[in-house]
Amino acid sequence: MILALLQNPLIIAVIKMLAAIGIVMSAVPMLVWMERKVSARFQRRIGPNRVGPLGLLQSMADAVKLMWKEDFFPRNTDRILFLAGPVMAFLPGVISFSLIPIGQAPGNDLLGPNGVLAVSYLEMGLLVMMAVSSLASYGIAFGGWASNNQYSLLGGIRSSAQLISYEIVMGMAVLALAMKTGTLNLATIVEQQRGAALPAWNIFLEPLTFLLFLIAAFAETNRAPFDLPEAEQELVGGYHTEYTGMRYAWFMLGEYAGLWTMCSILVTLFLGGWTLPTAWLGWLANFPWFVVAAASFAIFIAKVVALVFFFMWVRWTLPRFRWDQLMKLGWTVLIPLALANILFTALVMEYGGWYVR
Repeated sequence: MILALLQNPLIIAVIKMLAAIGIVMSAVPMLVWMERKVSARFQRRIGPNRVGPLGLLQSMADAVKLMWKEDFFPRNTDRILFLAGPVMAFLPGVISFSLIPIGQAPGNDLLGPNGVLAVSYLEMGLLVMMAVSSLASYGIAFGGWASNNQYSLLGGIRSSAQLISYEIVMGMAVLALAMKTGTLNLATIVEQQRGAALPAWNIFLEPLTFLLFLIAAFAETNRAPFDLPEAEQELVGGYHTEYTGMRYAWFMLGEYAGLWTMCSILVTLFLGGWTLPTAWLGWLANFPWFVVAAASFAIFIAKVVALVFFFMWVRWTLPRFRWDQLMKLGWTVLIPLALANILFTALVMEYGGWYVR
């Protein structure tokens, strides 16, 4: 009976969706704990260490506290958008993560084509993921506008302007990568980076594309030094100034879910995803499919956590840009550089023997 149910494509799709949601929801409290510990180390403090071993349950305690916080609506708010803003800021991170291949179980096509572990296996996966990930800014903009607060409104406007500016840079970086790989299928992009003896990661083959995408990723996730939408010294709390209780928690969930998903995208596109060179892990092919799946998933998670640490390192090291500096960097430096990168990629592919793989 159970085996028959597990062979039903609909049941498998539901299980994979629940698994993706579970991974993101489990990662968020761990990222909050990690952020506190990393910031404490940089500031020569201890960080959370009282609630649970090593302070691991501090995030759970904060969640319980937020559930009991007073929840209210400011005067003259647009209640529908005020309620929808936090949810819209959270959902794109989870939906985008469902498009990312997080491992592979060779020989088990029941989980996906070629055994790829992903909720949705799309030939246009990269394009769909870019479209969905950009929707988080709408939640911030709606929340800022609906709050009927000048600081919140400025935060929402900043978020929208930041998205428009750096989404262009990210789109151009993705275009250059698509020209090189010749595909928009995320699993295919990962397989192209496997390599034989050494990694064939796109971070080495297209370093400028990676740098452009990385800078745009900081802006997309509103992480320092691009955290202008919530700059505390200027806007009190920015777009979430008027939010309390669980609605404030949804914004925080959305921020860290977006961070987790963006790091997953970077790992998929530039750091080889779940793969390592064949010479390193070729011996795993002799093991059952579930062992290979677990190993590939562990490799993927390790890369994502390392990249998350880098994002946190940057946050607690670099000062925040001024607003005019942020706009000037995007429009006068990064966009022309992204255009030049597309042109250079095309020329190398045409005349340098670097053809689509």
